[in-house]
Order: sequence, then C-alpha cells, then structure tokens
Amino acid sequence: MPRLGQVPRDEAPDGIVTTMYDFIFGDRDPVAEPGLPNGTPGNWWTVVAQVPEMLEHCVGGFAFYRNPRRVLDPKLRELAQMRVGWARGSRFVFSQHTKAARDNEVPEDQIQAIAAWSTSDVFDAVERAVLAWVDALVLQGGRVADGTFEALSAHLSEVEILELTYITTLYDQHAIMSKALRLELDDVDDPITELTGEGITTGLGMG
Repeated sequence: MPRLGQVPRDEAPDGIVTTMYDFIFGDRDPVAEPGLPNGTPGNWWTVVAQVPEMLEHCVGGFAFYRNPRRVLDPKLRELAQMRVGWARGSRFVFSQHTKAARDNEVPEDQIQAIAAWSTSDVFDAVERAVLAWVDALVLQGGRVADGTFEALSAHLSEVEILELTYITTLYDQHAIMSKALRLELDDVDDPITELTGEGITTGLGMG
C-alpha cells in the first residue's frame, strides 16, 4: 500500500481532482475500486489528490511534454524517459514509458536494449548522446562532462536540449517520489536485507 493516504471520490474536492478522476477512472471510486487497463492500481492519482494544486502542476507537466509545440523528437523523449525509469530503479516510470515508447514508434530492439544501451549497437549517434546525457543527469546528479555536452549539441538545438533536460529531470522527480511513497508499481520491499536462517551465525567468509 502507498505510504500516504488516498482520497476517495466522495471526499474529492471539485476542480482538478474530480476532473482527473472522471477522465482516468470514469464514474467509479478509485480507492474502493482500484486498477487501470495498463495494470497499475492508479494510486498515484489518489495520493497526489491530497494536494490539488500539486496535482494540477503535475498534470501541467504531462501536458507540456506531450504538446505538439515541443521541438524535441518524441522518440528521443521516450528513450530518455525509459532510461530515467531504469536508471532510477522505478518500475512504474520504466513500465509506463516502455508502453509510451511503442506508441511513439520506438523500435522494439531499442526498447529491449535500453538497460544496456552503452554496449548496444542499435542506437545511432544522436540517440547515444541523448542517453549519455540522461545518465549524467540521473546517475551523476547533473555532473555532465564537456564531451557529453559537445556530442549532444552536435545533434540537438539549444531548445531541444532545454526540453530534454527539463523532461528528463521532471521524470527523475516522479521516479524518486514514486519509490519513496511506494506508489503504483514501486510498492515493493527493499531487496537489500540481512540473510537469516538456521546455521547462519557470522559474516565470516565474505570475499
């Protein structure tokens, strides 16, 4: 279950919350009857609904990156968002944008290779530059080498780089929040635990 409470339909304030509940869930109560066709519970919406202004801000972000006025190629955008999910360890973000990548005609071989993109030969020069940029943003906290920026700027305009950077870091935020609050597909126990059991007494023997 999510770490924070959810807003049932009969407690949802009029405005952005009821609008999105109607759009996403139809006429049902998403807390009493959770679940969406994509296999997720839908509890991102019901938890974020506690702060309607935040929900509206997030919905604005979704509208921003999908707006046809964006200059960045949607295929590059979805490669970036998939890689954010994988790099940050958010199954929710990764799964959602794997589906979105297919919707935006990203080839299946690239979708399957996103985890090991740096050793794959299915990405061209611009795609590799985009993925290197994403890794620098997510895995290195924005510490981008000059060579990485030069490779990216050889292919993308300044506007494209701005859009890519904003969308990537926006989805890094979503991935982090989803994991921290145990939302959707990120409602999982931490796998790093002590091994216990009969006959296990010390840590000796570790290489």
